[in-house]
Amino acid sequence: MSTHQSTHSSLPSIGPSGSPTSLTASERGFSGTASLQNSKLSINSKPQSPQPSQPGEVEPTFLEKAKFYTSLCLGTTAILSVFAFLFLIPFVVDPAISTIVADYDHVPVTCIVVDHSYAEGLRNCTWSSCREGCTTAPLKCHQLLVNYTKIPWHEWQKEPKDITEVTWDVGETRFLVNSEGCGYPPRVNCSEFAKKFGFSHMGEPFPCFYSRAYPELVIARYSWEDNLKHLILSLIIPNVLFAISIGVLSYWYCPCCDKACHKTTRIYAEKFPTKEDKLLCRSDDEDDELDY
Repeated sequence: MSTHQSTHSSLPSIGPSGSPTSLTASERGFSGTASLQNSKLSINSKPQSPQPSQPGEVEPTFLEKAKFYTSLCLGTTAILSVFAFLFLIPFVVDPAISTIVADYDHVPVTCIVVDHSYAEGLRNCTWSSCREGCTTAPLKCHQLLVNYTKIPWHEWQKEPKDITEVTWDVGETRFLVNSEGCGYPPRVNCSEFAKKFGFSHMGEPFPCFYSRAYPELVIARYSWEDNLKHLILSLIIPNVLFAISIGVLSYWYCPCCDKACHKTTRIYAEKFPTKEDKLLCRSDDEDDELDY
């Protein structure tokens, strides 16, 4: 009995020297596991073929991609147009409107500077002829006072007059670089403004523009065409870009706009069913009841 059990517990095998050897059950299990793992590695190492796309997935067409990127650009344009318009209001729109309201004379008249003072500090700079930066308080300021006569500058150049004998229409009034008295470089440079009209040129005639609505307001620069052009451009360009962008996006993505744009052209009477349609509907209903 013992001899029969021992023959089943071990199986003979051929060793490296040619003599028969025996493998235990655990060794046979280990060798089987190793061969299984090797087969799995060989299967995994094979190049995998690309998986076919699922039938439910549809790749976007060229028109859909173009519509997506166009919508992105239009949305960005609308947002930037709003910010640009808000930025232009205090820097372009408001000064242009105040210039139009002041109603400056288009023809330059003759002025002379009678006083120039340079001050520092908020208490001393209650007003300034020139200020770089319209949103900041003036810590340093040039204050120029002028006399002006309504004699046009081109006539003064043809027939110069003695300053002491001229009757000035307005005397010792504030002189500003523009309607707001402020601006940003390079268009407005207060140091150059002071050198051009300040201490070294006091008493010398020069052209200036006075306000017909506020005669005490005198400025150094004025152009009706440039002022109107800047106002129109600052109002039209941002608003037109915003309107076009929002209109196209609404047409594409707003269901209400799509329905409004694709209204039926039938007359009002055609929207109601005719007598023949009513009879056909009734006959269909009766047939359904009979079948039931």
